[in-house]
Amino acid sequence: MGRRVALYLIFVITMSCSTDDLIVRPEDDDMEQGAKEARIVGYLPTYRFSLSESIVYEKLTHLNLAFANPDSDGNLVMPSIASIVSDARSANPNIVICLSLAGGALSDEQATNWSNLIDDGSNIPDFVVKIVDYVLDNDLDGIDVDLEWDHVTPGYSPFVLALNTALDAHDKLLTAALPQTRFANITDEALAAYDFINIMSYDATGPWNPSSPGQHSSLQFSKDGINLWKNSIGIPSEKLTLGVPFYGYEFISPTEATAFTFNDMVRIDESYANLNNVGNAYYNGIPTIKAKVGLANDENLGGIMIWELGQDSFDEYSLLSAIHSEYNSLGVTITNE
Repeated sequence: MGRRVALYLIFVITMSCSTDDLIVRPEDDDMEQGAKEARIVGYLPTYRFSLSESIVYEKLTHLNLAFANPDSDGNLVMPSIASIVSDARSANPNIVICLSLAGGALSDEQATNWSNLIDDGSNIPDFVVKIVDYVLDNDLDGIDVDLEWDHVTPGYSPFVLALNTALDAHDKLLTAALPQTRFANITDEALAAYDFINIMSYDATGPWNPSSPGQHSSLQFSKDGINLWKNSIGIPSEKLTLGVPFYGYEFISPTEATAFTFNDMVRIDESYANLNNVGNAYYNGIPTIKAKVGLANDENLGGIMIWELGQDSFDEYSLLSAIHSEYNSLGVTITNE
C-alpha cells in the first residue's frame, strides 16, 4: 500500500511539472499583451527652428526636419540644421532625426527641379548620391519623402526605389508622408520600400474650400484614412503612423478661411484647449488628440505623427504631452525603431 502511495505521488508531481510547462501563466500573458510599442513622429519646419528650446524632444521618438528641396543640379537647399540636431540629441540621445524632402507647397521652380531630376531616369543616380551625402555629412538617420499630389510624377517610384537601395547600404531609414489617397504613380514596390508611412489625416477642408466650413480632421476622417491604407491598400498596421494636426482653420466667410495654431486658441482662452471648435474655428483639442492615440493603439498602428511641433502650446496644455501621457496610460512603450 505504501509503495502505491509513493508511486502515485511521483506520478502527480511529474504530471504537475509537465503540465506546468504547457501552461501560459496569466501574468506572463498579461506581460505579452501589454508589451506594445509606439513611435511619436514630430515635424519641425525651418520657420519654427527658433522654437527649438521650447520643444520637449524627450517625448518624441522621431524628428523630421522640413523641408529640403533640390536646386536644378540636385543639391539640397536647407538652412543649417546643426543647432537643431544638437538640441534634439542633447535632450534625447535616442531620437531618430530625418530630413524631410519636398513638402505640400512647392514653388514652380521647385516643382520643375523635382520633375527634371526624377522623371529623367538618367538624373536619379547623381541626385540620390547627393541626398545620401547630405544625410551622412549631417549625421542624420534617414530621409522622409513628402512629394504630394501633382508632384508625384512618373519618376516618383523609380526615385524612391533607388533612394531606398542607397540608404539601406548605410542602414538609414526611408519614410513617407502621404495623404488619404493613393497616387497613381506610386507602385506597390515603392510603398514596400518605406520603413513606415505617415498618414496625413487632416485638411479634409480648408482655405482652398472656404465655402465648406467644418472640422478638417475629425475622428471619423482618421478612421477613414486608416481603413484606406491598412485595409484597402494593405499596408501592415505597424508600418502606419496616424497624423494629427496641431493647427486648425477659421472659416471667416464663404470666400475666406485662415489657418491658426493650437497655441493661438489656448492663448485666447485656456478652456479652448479641450474643445474642437470655437464658432467657425475648427481644430483638435486635447480630448480628440487623446482619442486618436487610442484609435491608433486599437488599430495596432505604429504610432502618431504630428504636423507640426511649433504649433503646440508649450505649457500644461501641450498636445505633445497629451499624446505621450495617453500612450503611457495605455501601457504602451514609446520606443525608437
